[in-house]
Amino acid sequence: MKKFDLLFNVIRVPADFGMVVLAGITTYIFRTEILSIFRPVLFEFQLPLNRYISLVVFSAFLFIAAYSISGLYSMKKRMSIAEEFAKILIASSAGTLSIIIFIFLRQELFDSRFLVIGGWSFVILFVFSGRLMIRATQRYAIGRYNYGVHRVLIIGGDTVSEKIATALSQNPALGCFLIGHLLNPTIDELKEILKNSGIDEVILANPNYPAEKIVELVDFCHEHHLAFKFVPNIYQTFSTHYDVDSIANVPIIELKRTALDGWGKVFKRIVDILFSFFALIFFLPLFAICAFAIKWETAGPVFVRLKRISKNKEFFIYKFRSMIENAEELKQYLIKLNERNDGPLFKMKNDPRITGVGKFLRKYRIDELPQFFNVLMGDISLVGPRPHQPDEVARYTKGHKKVLAIQAGATGLAQVSGSSDLSFEEEVVIDTFYIENWSLWIDMKIIAKTILKILRDRSAV
Repeated sequence: MKKFDLLFNVIRVPADFGMVVLAGITTYIFRTEILSIFRPVLFEFQLPLNRYISLVVFSAFLFIAAYSISGLYSMKKRMSIAEEFAKILIASSAGTLSIIIFIFLRQELFDSRFLVIGGWSFVILFVFSGRLMIRATQRYAIGRYNYGVHRVLIIGGDTVSEKIATALSQNPALGCFLIGHLLNPTIDELKEILKNSGIDEVILANPNYPAEKIVELVDFCHEHHLAFKFVPNIYQTFSTHYDVDSIANVPIIELKRTALDGWGKVFKRIVDILFSFFALIFFLPLFAICAFAIKWETAGPVFVRLKRISKNKEFFIYKFRSMIENAEELKQYLIKLNERNDGPLFKMKNDPRITGVGKFLRKYRIDELPQFFNVLMGDISLVGPRPHQPDEVARYTKGHKKVLAIQAGATGLAQVSGSSDLSFEEEVVIDTFYIENWSLWIDMKIIAKTILKILRDRSAV
């Protein structure tokens, strides 16, 4: 799922919450300022505005829970406006019923049934209006600026593929741009289209596509990090992770490389931000001591910015400088001493480029603490595959590229399962297992094991 789609799904939660609160306040004002001319307000003293607002905020959480249960925050399926309204109506009614039960159990009576009935009506109106505005904003961003547009290639030549292609072309609200519609392309043709036009998704709508070519096509999509979707009259299964959607009433199945998507990705990012933010504050005094020691021993910057790759994107990772200033330039002269001859990575114990302070920082893994800046900025996650250098990634084989399916991490399953003692192939297998079986619980266990490893292991010199 693209960040654009994720953003508009997530923003619905605070928008709904705000609309429920606004509906409650509007109900109160409507009853006390407008309808009071027909019938006096007798509950003003028992239920002043400040107490009423606190009850409205509490009620808003009940409504959000009801919306969540009804599937209004699901990221796995597009909803029509009619379906969305129906879900809002049912969930808002359930939320209102919960409030009525709460009032009954508390045995609190006040002289206005309008607060309940009117509140129910305004909540439905306001929440639905808010969601229509979000839809309109999303359509505007897609239509005017092409933000979040999915570039789709369709493969197939039957009426089903024609129906899907027509729907994508004629309905901009789907957020898709049709790159091409091919009958039976070769992998070389797909590579050329990817190079010239760019593709985000491939939809296979040909029911008679050869099995060996399906495998080849799935492999191509995974290698280049493209979403692969197909019409479910193909019986082979390639993954345990999939989503079901529909375009023009045609069911479409998307194969996913990882379980990390939707709300899981949101929660993982929240954990990253909170953990890295508080870690940076906690380690601030240590940062000052390290900066002084590094500058005292050798000339050069306190931090180094090293090029790394995360999810096929290049970025600079921050570390405390543990080597002499021109260490990267000298690497070419040490390649023959590389102890990792099983893959593209470089590893050398007793590296002559490491400074005295650098040895201490590496021994206790303090040199890696500035990576919390990268986690906070979103370059990497707390947990994920190891971020490798561009020249190392350039030597990846097709199977190695699986580890680029998700963001790299400051720590990961491979790091806590043997780190540099693992062969490169073993590291890829372990990281692939993490990618395919991700969960927040696994992340928490890896973070805990990382902390224990830092306290006990002194092999990272």
